[in-house]
Amino acid sequence: MKIRRSRKALSPVIATIILIAVTVAVSIAVAAWMGALTFSFMATEQGQVEQLQFVTTATPTYILVTFNNTGTTAITITQVWVNNVQIAPANVVPFAGTTPATQLGQSVVANSGVQWQVTTPITAGSTYAIMLVSSKGNKFTSTGSAPS
Repeated sequence: MKIRRSRKALSPVIATIILIAVTVAVSIAVAAWMGALTFSFMATEQGQVEQLQFVTTATPTYILVTFNNTGTTAITITQVWVNNVQIAPANVVPFAGTTPATQLGQSVVANSGVQWQVTTPITAGSTYAIMLVSSKGNKFTSTGSAPS
C-alpha cells in the first residue's frame, strides 16, 4: 500500500506546458492552412470574352474574339471551343494589328486584352457559343449570333 500512496500524477505545471504546446502547434497548423486557402482564392483567374464579331465576307470565314484579362494574374488560354467543338490551334491566330500579338498558349497579362481570329465556318443567323479554356482549367464563355 505504501507504494501506491507515493505515486504522483503529472504535476500541474507539466500538464499546463503540454496543453500550451499542443494549442500552439494546432494554431500554427490552422494559420498555415488558412493562409494557403486565402492565397489560392486571391490568385484566381478573372477574365471575360468582351465581344464576338462575325466576319462572313472573308474567305475563310472567322469569328473575331476579344478577350480581356480583368484579374491581377496572367491567364494562359490553351483551348478555344466553338459550339462544343475544339478548334485546332492553327485556326486561332492573333488578329492582324493586335498589339501584343498573343498566340494561343501565351500569357495574357493582367489588365490587358487580346483579339484572336478563330477560323470556322459561319452560317448566317446561327448562334455560336464560344468557350476559352485556360491552362488552369477555367472557362470563359460567350454567345453570339451571326448576322443574317
